[in-house]
Amino acid sequence: QVQLVESGGGLVQAGESLRLSCAVSGRPPSNIAIAWFRQAPGKEREFVAGINWSAAFENYADSVKGRFTISRDSAKNTAFLQMNNLGPEDTADYYCAAGAGYSVTYYYRAALYDCWGQGNQVTVAS
Repeated sequence: QVQLVESGGGLVQAGESLRLSCAVSGRPPSNIAIAWFRQAPGKEREFVAGINWSAAFENYADSVKGRFTISRDSAKNTAFLQMNNLGPEDTADYYCAAGAGYSVTYYYRAALYDCWGQGNQVTVAS
């Protein structure tokens, strides 16, 4: 069974950067998919970025393209979400999620991910 432990959230000013980490423990399948979702107060959870473990595929929400980068370090069993040029609209709880296999078509669907981290709060002050 896979467990996810997240770290890296916090409070930053607009224009600054943060990096979220998601440590994958347990026995992850070789084709594991990792994604970040976020949920702002009063809003639905939304897809942010996703990657398959071989790093052959990456996908981003339009709202973060060019600012966020998802990556993974297979030696450390850790995925990262580098967030640059943050704005107040990025304020949310960010969740790392894992699923068995990466869907190049439906990567944005939360239902495809059956393991979730505890969440990390990211607050961007204007």
